[in-house]
Amino acid sequence: MITAPTLTISPEKVCYVIFKAREFEVQDAAPGDDSDSDGGTSSALESRRDDPTYRELKAFIRSLNQDEQVDLVALTWLGRGDASLEEWDDLREEAARAHNKRTADYLLAKPMLPDHLEDALDQFGCSCEDYDLGHF
Repeated sequence: MITAPTLTISPEKVCYVIFKAREFEVQDAAPGDDSDSDGGTSSALESRRDDPTYRELKAFIRSLNQDEQVDLVALTWLGRGDASLEEWDDLREEAARAHNKRTADYLLAKPMLPDHLEDALDQFGCSCEDYDLGHF
């Protein structure tokens, strides 16, 4: 059995991002909306800028330190299948190289963000059911 690497970001914080992303994902979905395609995400992103849940989530991601933001990006990539848990160190190094001040915008433009993060946490043996997110 492979020992899971150590995360810099707490699984609880990742679960908060998942919870909030699902919240505005539901608000954003409209009948006939093609929101699961990658095309047009910037216009969808633009339309969310005034959404209070979106602003709260963006501020939360921005408030994370650089290592936590890097982990969040690497977890997103892990969850979407870009690499395996065994390749975590390489994946995290790539996320660190790509880090910039637009991490929140980058992540919030990902239509499957909560699913990818949830899949990644599962690979680390974590579940959001284990956390009470009421104190955030």
